[in-house]
Amino acid sequence: MLKRTFPLSCSTLLVFLVLTFSARVIRAQDSLPDLVRRVKPSVVAIITYDAKGEALMTGSGFFIRPGEVVTNLHVMRGAVRAEIKTLEAKGRVYPVAGTLAVDREGDLTLLSVNMPVERQRKSELAKSMPEEGESILVIGNPLRLEGSVSSGIVSAVREVPNVGRIIQITAPISHGNSGSPVFNLNGQIVGVVTVKVTNGQNINLAISFTRVEELKPGALRPLSGLAVRDRGADLADSLYRTGLDSLWLGNYDNAVGYFENAVNKDPKRADAWVQVGYCKVKQGKSREAINAYQQALHLQPGSADIYNKLGDAYYYAGRLAEAIEAYTEAARLDPGNAEIYYNLALAYFESGNQSRAQAQAGKLRGLDEKLYEKWVSETVRQ
Repeated sequence: MLKRTFPLSCSTLLVFLVLTFSARVIRAQDSLPDLVRRVKPSVVAIITYDAKGEALMTGSGFFIRPGEVVTNLHVMRGAVRAEIKTLEAKGRVYPVAGTLAVDREGDLTLLSVNMPVERQRKSELAKSMPEEGESILVIGNPLRLEGSVSSGIVSAVREVPNVGRIIQITAPISHGNSGSPVFNLNGQIVGVVTVKVTNGQNINLAISFTRVEELKPGALRPLSGLAVRDRGADLADSLYRTGLDSLWLGNYDNAVGYFENAVNKDPKRADAWVQVGYCKVKQGKSREAINAYQQALHLQPGSADIYNKLGDAYYYAGRLAEAIEAYTEAARLDPGNAEIYYNLALAYFESGNQSRAQAQAGKLRGLDEKLYEKWVSETVRQ
């Protein structure tokens, strides 16, 4: 009897679990319209104008706090005047008073909007980075089709030096989506749409919410100030930013040429030396990467991030003792950085010093359990 009853119970349990899972999926699908209705009022369409009053560009944005809208910096370039249009009901148009903060490397700006208090909205930022395969929604103003909703998944999450996490998404993106918020299924913003790859299919990029967190409102400045500063940018700065555009797309061969030209024009740009080093590592040219990072450290000797990247270059060059030395200095300068301890533990492990590897892994575990689990999975002997 037991042999017959047991498989019957398993079958019943399996059917129950499948039905339960299916019900949850259906409920999740049914909730998407409610989710869109809930978050859409925080999204805005943006249109900018030149000094003659002619329209320059359309884009998207979102309220991060009442009366404060986040969008891409490139949406506002050259603008003398701008307006936002809300997406709730028939929508209302309000003037942009000016900028409160600018993040040039992150291609973000914080706008101040003149509008009644009762019409103001705000958004919730995510608490953690999205995972690969996670479902997302994008709401914006593509081709002036206000309030358009597209969905997709997170294809990848990458790190770009001096910029942070870049999220690759499959949600369709068109002109006018720049500045659109990327929502997870909890209605939290995980990123801001910035780049569309025109020669790829569904390869679109967003900068992570962590960069938005760093946009702190300051003194109100006119929009015209953006245009004046951009026109006065020097050649090295222009080369650097063009290199960043290629770097966002993972085109290291193209990017490194711009960064090398930037340091040739201005050898004191530590950020450009860092990018040269990063691209050289990606190209497998570890010796050249080491030289570039050393140049950057000469300019910024107290940078834990540069020491950490120098350690990476030594690691990939097979110079583990020097990698450990660089990582150790990085940890001294930034003892709360979990990534550094991950690198240090891995370098000790590869060098054969298991006791020190475990000691660093213990520090890592106290800072980031998930990164510790990754280290464990990568160092288990098969």
